[in-house]
Amino acid sequence: MKFKRIFLLILDSLGVGEAIDANNYGDNGANTLKHIMENYDLFIPNLKKLGFTDTINMNENKEVDAYYTIARPTNTGKDSLTSHYELMGIRSTTPFKTFTEKAFPRELLEEIEIVTGKRVIGNKVVNGEVIINELGERHLSYGSLIIYTSSDSTLQVAAHEDIIPIPKLYSYCEKIRKITLGDKWRIARVIARPFNGKVGKFKFTADRCDYAVKPPEKSVMDFLKEHDYSVISIGKINDIFDGQGITKIIKSSFNNMDTLNKMTDIMSKKFTGLCVANLSDFDALYGHNRDTEGYARAIEEFDVEIPMILNKLENDDLLIITADHGNDPTFPGNAHTRENVPVIIFSRKFKEPKKMEILNSMADIAATIADNFEVEKPSIGKSFLDNLK
Repeated sequence: MKFKRIFLLILDSLGVGEAIDANNYGDNGANTLKHIMENYDLFIPNLKKLGFTDTINMNENKEVDAYYTIARPTNTGKDSLTSHYELMGIRSTTPFKTFTEKAFPRELLEEIEIVTGKRVIGNKVVNGEVIINELGERHLSYGSLIIYTSSDSTLQVAAHEDIIPIPKLYSYCEKIRKITLGDKWRIARVIARPFNGKVGKFKFTADRCDYAVKPPEKSVMDFLKEHDYSVISIGKINDIFDGQGITKIIKSSFNNMDTLNKMTDIMSKKFTGLCVANLSDFDALYGHNRDTEGYARAIEEFDVEIPMILNKLENDDLLIITADHGNDPTFPGNAHTRENVPVIIFSRKFKEPKKMEILNSMADIAATIADNFEVEKPSIGKSFLDNLK
């Protein structure tokens, strides 16, 4: 074992340039980080010192404190599930369905009304904060379920907690999950979105709950768990994998700072194994809303936290910073973009960190984690552990 603890930090949607097959997704020219930097004077000295900005063009930079490279996506699709599957070494060749043009067909809505006994309103492709304030008053009057989707493969169900208590909303989502599992609908996640507040000032609570499909095969997290290593999930990782392969669940409010605070708390604990955290604000708040300035500020806020994160690392720890896909805020529409992802690898052990060869799959990260802990290799990915010196 080369490293006792590995921390995998996923910057949700922070891609660094179009993937080889971007044309298949209509994403030629997408580059989340580059276009943010072109539109905003980004001040991120700590990330630059790790080679983060060099991943855009794969520049040679010998004055860095970390190994840096990019990883190419190979799984089909660009939604959160297939991307996270690949990061954990799971092959996925059939994309989940999205409903970004006209939202959900009437047939599915009728099935939802039958299994829940509730009328459905909404059925839009929209930001959640927008729709709960648009339809919240009507929901209060009639108790209907507010249904909407995003550019991801999601079916989101919103309800005021005074009208539909949270346990009841969860039970409705569990029923909806059952009818959306098959090939007919093939929706990746059903998401319960409780909210509270008064008319015109409705806000989501932190009691969101994601109901994802079970992974199609074992991930590196399963293999670690089977060998009695710790696998700690912070944020939405547990929801994405439906709890599979995880030994400790740490809930967060799906907020970058909350997630980072909980990760640094864990860094003070003694364990052997893997900790995975996802910073979802980049994607949920700024990428999908095409808010370039907000995205830039979020990157700068993350940069401020880098010194504390590095200082918390012990000598036999490894930190990997990466992303799952792109979500270029300057691109048309509001969908994810098919992009390569940055891979930053830091340890106090490293003697000469530098640029690495491009990784042909995001699953190379999973293979490296498996190699380090000497467990079974996932079905895809090639370890780069021997290159870390």
